[in-house]
Amino acid sequence: MQHTASVLDFLPILIQFGVASAFVIFTLIVISFAGPSLKGKTKDENFECGIEADGNARVPYSIKYFLIAILFVLFDVEVIFLYPWAVNFKSLGLMGLIEMFMFIAFFLFGFYYIYKRGALNWE
Repeated sequence: MQHTASVLDFLPILIQFGVASAFVIFTLIVISFAGPSLKGKTKDENFECGIEADGNARVPYSIKYFLIAILFVLFDVEVIFLYPWAVNFKSLGLMGLIEMFMFIAFFLFGFYYIYKRGALNWE
């Protein structure tokens, strides 16, 4: 016999969402009334470890830095998929092993592709 989902099945999630939203709204209201609201030239000035600000803080970074960061996240997430496979290695059998070899082959092909395109060269 299958159980069909009803609104009551999602009631705990809706209650948790409501409590979390109420907490955020309550906290923002209390902070706006309780916190200091002093404004001024000295108060609004940037402060960095006692050193006076000098120049523009928005120094342009090389696009290579962001590309490496994105590639790290991409390959890091792919490696996360290896953990469930390792935990269930014996129960997956030969088919699981073949599928994981295919996954790793796609993973290594992607790595080879970005290496050949020069994405990892710092010049």
